Amino acid sequence: MPKTVGIGIQDFRKVVERDCFYIDKTLFIKEWWESQDDVTLITRPRRFGKTLTLSMTEQFFSVKYRDSGWMFEPFAIWKEEKYQRLQGTYPVVNLSFSRVKGSNFQLVREKICQILAEVYQRHTFLLEGDLLSDSEKEFFHQVTDKMDDAVAGVACNRISEYLVRYYGKKVILLLDEYDTPMQEAYIYGYWKEMSDFIRSMFAAALKDNPYLERALLTGITRVSKESVFSDLNHLKVVTTTSRKYQSAFGFTEQEVFSALEEYGLADRKQEVKLWYDGFQFGNCGNLYNPWSIINYLDEREFDDYWVNTSSNKLVEQLIGKGSANVKRIVEELLKGRDFRTKMDENIVYHDLHTDEGAIWSLLLASGYLKVKNCVKNSSGEKEYVLALTNREVVCMFRRMVRNWFSVCSSNYNDFIKAMLVGDLEAMNAYMNRVALATFSMFDAGIKPSQGSEPERFYHGFFLGLSVELSDRYTVTSNRESGFGRYDVMFEPTDSFGNGMIIEFKVHAPSKEKSLEDTVSAALSQIIEKKYSVKLESKGIPEGRIRIYGFAFRGKEVLIGGGWLADFYGK
Repeated sequence: MPKTVGIGIQDFRKVVERDCFYIDKTLFIKEWWESQDDVTLITRPRRFGKTLTLSMTEQFFSVKYRDSGWMFEPFAIWKEEKYQRLQGTYPVVNLSFSRVKGSNFQLVREKICQILAEVYQRHTFLLEGDLLSDSEKEFFHQVTDKMDDAVAGVACNRISEYLVRYYGKKVILLLDEYDTPMQEAYIYGYWKEMSDFIRSMFAAALKDNPYLERALLTGITRVSKESVFSDLNHLKVVTTTSRKYQSAFGFTEQEVFSALEEYGLADRKQEVKLWYDGFQFGNCGNLYNPWSIINYLDEREFDDYWVNTSSNKLVEQLIGKGSANVKRIVEELLKGRDFRTKMDENIVYHDLHTDEGAIWSLLLASGYLKVKNCVKNSSGEKEYVLALTNREVVCMFRRMVRNWFSVCSSNYNDFIKAMLVGDLEAMNAYMNRVALATFSMFDAGIKPSQGSEPERFYHGFFLGLSVELSDRYTVTSNRESGFGRYDVMFEPTDSFGNGMIIEFKVHAPSKEKSLEDTVSAALSQIIEKKYSVKLESKGIPEGRIRIYGFAFRGKEVLIGGGWLADFYGK
């Protein structure tokens, strides 16, 4: 009889007590302990078992669980006699920043202070007797959600000292989702205050802390050392490309297939692989997201379980406001292709809007991209070949693109219908509404030039067309045909369908008196540079190719066009 599948259980003891489905990852304890690293930061995408792993680690080492060795008896770690003796022998401070979210610095700072205050509340027994001096007891009572920066900065350091004095052993510090406050700070614009606050706290807790035995931090991203880990020279960082702990998070294919057999789903292996396989940590490929697999075992239906577990706000913001090149790459990714790029796994948040490599680093760390290959270029620099991770992620990206136009979805669908039948009046009416509603979404956010705004807009707009028409057209952009590179081409998948070519132009007052002149220039470019050659080579004649010129002036748009054959006849 298969075990019950418990959804969302992040407490190791609950998993054991309830006898729920669990894939044994307890040997992580041995691997981490024998690494001898003082401070370890492990980055993995969300829902990869980081919180459960820290719960397991706390309950293995903490003196609070010294009589709870029975929890580990069924698992691999208990076969190691040395570790049986180690269980329940250290004071452990366990914190999580998972709930540290908010739109302003003061709110988020207060939440961090609340978490520190809760740690102190769990250790009020230290106030008994004369273990602490009067001044130390006074400090203890100062640790509240309203404490000042000086107290908050050294709170972890001081509690470590008090616990060493009480137990006679140094402290193990665990911190889950350390980077959540940093992501919130970036999204809502209080990065400087938050990084200063966190940096001070981390320095006292992790660098200048003689009472620390080991520290283990988890998160999604590797925030740049300069941001929060300055001068922390003993920090061991384990990212998704590192070999350490490569199979400790996530399910291997063997583990997944064994689970499918146990639950009578052996015939679904290949579909499960298509939907949920694709992650790779270090040299360990074919890894699966635990959240998706556990939910599939429970529901027995394929769905976007993982990508629906939290907001993809930052990803949408970065791609929506990204350059035309970023949107072109997303277009390729959605078609199942890969791309090659240089990348630094350190996430420098304030560079995200100016450094494309930082965007791809974030998407890789977050699990939306996978590394297909790593090569060295002629300069000896590493370059990564990246692709979307699996079908579940593809579905998320498609939904993200559709969401860009959700504020005017009916207009957008009407525009597509009008474009397919050549209704210029309807196209112009709808396109101007769409542009007004969505221009700001594709604005760079850093005072872009008047000319760059339309470029960002139309490539975002084009991505939307790609998603909506992918079942009827092969949609490409910025490809060579004839004597140049067209902006957008629609090649019908039906041999009797019509082709379309779109050229976008920003109004140039020095060359064109009106938007009508700009439209004419766009249409002339399509004709003179013979962009239609590619479609004609596929057997689509001039009489079945529509051409459109889009002219932009600020948020004003004018569209003109018609059948290519009619323009040749003029």
